Amino acid sequence: MNKKFKYLLPILIIMLLGTVFSVLSFKHFSSFNGSENKEELVAKPAKLHQATKKVKTEKGFRTEATISAVGDLLIHSTVYNAAKTGENSYIFNPMLDRVKSYLLETDISIANQETIIGGTEIGLSNYPSFNSPFEVADALQEAGVDIVSIANNHTLDRGEKAIMNAINHYETIGMEYVGGYKSQEDKARLRTISKNGIEFSFLSYTYGTNGIPVPEGKEFFVNLIDREAIKKDVEEAKQNSDVVVVAMHWGVEYILFPNSEQEELADFLAEIGVDIVIGHHPHVLQPMKFMDRPDGGKMFVVYSLGNFLSGQKDDYKDIGGILQLHVEKTVDGQESKIDIKVDNFIPTYVSQVNPTKYHVVPLKDAASYGYSQAEAKNEEMMQHMYQWLKEDQINN
Repeated sequence: MNKKFKYLLPILIIMLLGTVFSVLSFKHFSSFNGSENKEELVAKPAKLHQATKKVKTEKGFRTEATISAVGDLLIHSTVYNAAKTGENSYIFNPMLDRVKSYLLETDISIANQETIIGGTEIGLSNYPSFNSPFEVADALQEAGVDIVSIANNHTLDRGEKAIMNAINHYETIGMEYVGGYKSQEDKARLRTISKNGIEFSFLSYTYGTNGIPVPEGKEFFVNLIDREAIKKDVEEAKQNSDVVVVAMHWGVEYILFPNSEQEELADFLAEIGVDIVIGHHPHVLQPMKFMDRPDGGKMFVVYSLGNFLSGQKDDYKDIGGILQLHVEKTVDGQESKIDIKVDNFIPTYVSQVNPTKYHVVPLKDAASYGYSQAEAKNEEMMQHMYQWLKEDQINN
């Protein structure tokens, strides 16, 4: 009996241990399975929520962006001499310090660089054949400007070398330019800037080049106003962007209202579906308005933003403005809608109290910079610029 028990005891122990292990394994498996099921129940709503968001994104969404614009940078010798810090060095940044916050607070900013920045290598020059330092572009970039329009009546003032120098500098500092190009390939590249899911495209044209002929075979140096060319460019821009912005160098200098040619061109731009038109050249402020388009949309146009920085004085020539627009994009299924409103307009003044110092300041503050009529003139300019707008076209 003892001998049998001796052999049975290990077998009984093994069976007992096996039973215990089976019970524990079953409990652990049940516990693990239950825990996994709980995790799935918690995760399912999250997955469903993600799927819902995706469906909503496909069906529709709304997004918005802001864009600002300023007028002419007409860099007379008095201005670049005031910025001179050395034999061939210039700093324009302090001239813009008092207004740059209005540009930096928008998502995109565009300026009209009226005088070509060919640099000191070819010699700086004044009216009527301008050439400006590279540092003008550096100051604009530091102040928040993303893209400059360079199609204007002074583009060809100093010839091919000045244009190529300017473009090379813009490319060096990473600033976009539009309206004048270094080659046909460069011209063919549509300028676009994307912000908050809204794609903006930029085009630029001028009425002429002060009688200077465009070099044969190098028509890419400057975009002239040609309705067929503009229509083709706008069609391409509309296919590749949500908002088409066109800079127009047009009108008559020193006149506070658009002439019939400007109005006819604005009608044409509205007909072909442009969204925003920024006008330059008159060197004084001309009003802004919204125009109906055949597709049911609206086109915004400001006929002239005046001088942003220049050596000109008096008769409204030292007054410009910073335009701020609010752009909203709404997508519903296959349909996309763009709604534009005026966020703000800030009249500006070029202070020249000291002939060796130039400062762009808000017109409302210009009394502190020697302009005694600042308050009254600011009110006058605000009424002038807003006179053709309706209340629902202003983003309050």
